[in-house]
Amino acid sequence: MSFVSYVRVSTGKQGIRGLGIEAQREAVADYAKNKGAVVAEFAEVESGRNSSRPQLRAALAHAKATQSVLLIAKLDRLARKVSFIANLMESGVKFVAVDRPDAKPFELHIYAALAEEEARMISERTRAALAAKRTRLASEGKRLGNPRPAASLAKGMATRMAKADAGKAQIRKTIAAVQAGGVTTLRGIAAELNGRGVLSARGGQWSATQVSRVLAG
Repeated sequence: MSFVSYVRVSTGKQGIRGLGIEAQREAVADYAKNKGAVVAEFAEVESGRNSSRPQLRAALAHAKATQSVLLIAKLDRLARKVSFIANLMESGVKFVAVDRPDAKPFELHIYAALAEEEARMISERTRAALAAKRTRLASEGKRLGNPRPAASLAKGMATRMAKADAGKAQIRKTIAAVQAGGVTTLRGIAAELNGRGVLSARGGQWSATQVSRVLAG
């Protein structure tokens, strides 16, 4: 059996502590050791809430093309959204989470739902803590936030645009490979991308309109 490994951390700092990239690689290698070989690895630094992940799309496409199993260390390395896991399960690419190797599809939906709820609760606690801090600072005549919000906003926007451009570049390469194989219509390309398990920017299925936008961009 052949495996395509996908490893992810939310931030650069997480890569050197906790379940970082190396820890995930070790878990994946231990699982695959007596079952087959890891033929490719795709690594990504991206939030689990973000469904636009070019490296995951590339990993799915490679697994589809080589008839390999997508292998991850933990289910939450894929996403913390039930819809994302559901779309992945419908893509036709078999995947295994080392922490839940024998989980059935129904159980995976439950685990994904629990992870999504956990993420929501963390977000609520964070907002509540920030609100309390704003109130405390306001009572002291201070203000919470970046003293240079405009510069920070511009930097964040530039980072998002760079990630979006990288994702589009990766998708264009995949589309070029599809076209080289003889599929040239927008509808045909969309069907081929869906068949390979390549997710759209929003983590869903491709349409002819979406393909047209990528090619036009």
